[in-house]
Amino acid sequence: MSEQMTSNKPYLVRAFYDWISDNGLTPYIAVDITVYGVIVPQGYAQDDQIILNIASSAVGAIAMGDELIEFSARFGGKLEHLVVPYGAIAAIYAKENGAGTGFAIEHTEQPELADISEQQEPEKPGLSAIDSTTSTDDDNQAPAAKSEKPKGRPSLKVIK
Repeated sequence: MSEQMTSNKPYLVRAFYDWISDNGLTPYIAVDITVYGVIVPQGYAQDDQIILNIASSAVGAIAMGDELIEFSARFGGKLEHLVVPYGAIAAIYAKENGAGTGFAIEHTEQPELADISEQQEPEKPGLSAIDSTTSTDDDNQAPAAKSEKPKGRPSLKVIK
């Protein structure tokens, strides 16, 4: 049989997550932040790697899909939304005793810009909102000047 099988990594990560959690231990993942699609707070990474506590008690609703893990967590008191493709997970293990397993990092090709705009229609409004703040049109200058005043509200930071 020469059919290409899907990666077993998502199944193994979910299985180890359940096994570690069922034993009353804390599941941690080591993530390579250079893999395309990883969204984590960059300031907490060291040597292009970040260690994340993914215990249900430490994160918001965690979703372990077929291609990535999504959850929210607090970093320095600020709530962050994290996205971790399975290809970026180098290891999953229990904090208390190190039981777990390691994985090879799977770098994927970054899609072309045209492919991104076709696949991710919901993100277009966010991109056009960012573009409007950089416009030199006089109508857009007033809102940009307004947003420069610190009001203690969150702001958008584009990370490439």
